[in-house]
Amino acid sequence: MASPSGSSRSSKIPEFLAGSGGRPVPALGIGTASFPFVAEDVKNAVLAALEIGYRHLDTASVYPSEHLVGEAVAEAARRGVIASREEVFVTTKVWCTQCHPDLVLPSLKESLQNLQMEYVDLYLVHWPMSVKPSKPHFPMKREDIVQMDLKGVWQAMEGCHRLGLAKMIGVSNFTMKKLQELLQIAKIPPAVNQVELNPAWQQKKLIEFCKERGIHVTAYSPLGGQSRTSKINAVLQSEILKEIAEARGKSVAQVLASSMIGNDVCLENELINAECEQIFVKFREQPKCVQYLVNCISMVQ
Repeated sequence: MASPSGSSRSSKIPEFLAGSGGRPVPALGIGTASFPFVAEDVKNAVLAALEIGYRHLDTASVYPSEHLVGEAVAEAARRGVIASREEVFVTTKVWCTQCHPDLVLPSLKESLQNLQMEYVDLYLVHWPMSVKPSKPHFPMKREDIVQMDLKGVWQAMEGCHRLGLAKMIGVSNFTMKKLQELLQIAKIPPAVNQVELNPAWQQKKLIEFCKERGIHVTAYSPLGGQSRTSKINAVLQSEILKEIAEARGKSVAQVLASSMIGNDVCLENELINAECEQIFVKFREQPKCVQYLVNCISMVQ
């Protein structure tokens, strides 16, 4: 896996090489899954992220945010915040209800229509499972889960790439077992595996597995996952991480970002907030991505 290289863009966010046919992936990104979902807040958050220098945006067909991401990018271009859509790295995903060989391409075309874009930089299989065809929705019923045709779905993903509609293709939430199964049938291996990764959910074996096979890891919820039932964040409120951060005059978010990017992992945080801005400011000031504490994740059990 390649080490981060300095970006030539004004954002100066470190970048990683992933796959063979795409562009470098900005190491810091903004996700657009939010609970509760408020459309105006999401669009404003994406605009705010672009204004402070983020250039990596993540969405999915199951999120009601694709059209808002597209509108925000278009507005940012009109305002001169970005030169053009090409300055932004955009990821979207095919949902379980469309994880069928004949529905992957139509789903991407619908996503592109929502985004008002001609292509996405990265297209992911959202989960390694299929549900009876329907409009993307969550939660899903257990009885609607059907056998996944992984070979057929991945061939359809490869077709999206060959058509130029997806510059790179990858997966999300894939275990080592599922990745092994995929690698045995793939003509184009997945460039990325996007998984939840933070001190509370470390996935060390999976990271090593991906690294050995040239699959780049992107972490979602790096500052702790969203909870629908609790306001407690076991990561940001960790006393150990607070001590580490205070000893270095940094925030917990900055220490975590340094550690993950120092270990060749991209970060996707949910929407723009104070922590996201702190992370970005830190890397704008130090584009070489100085690693404060490589092992801070392993210290928090």
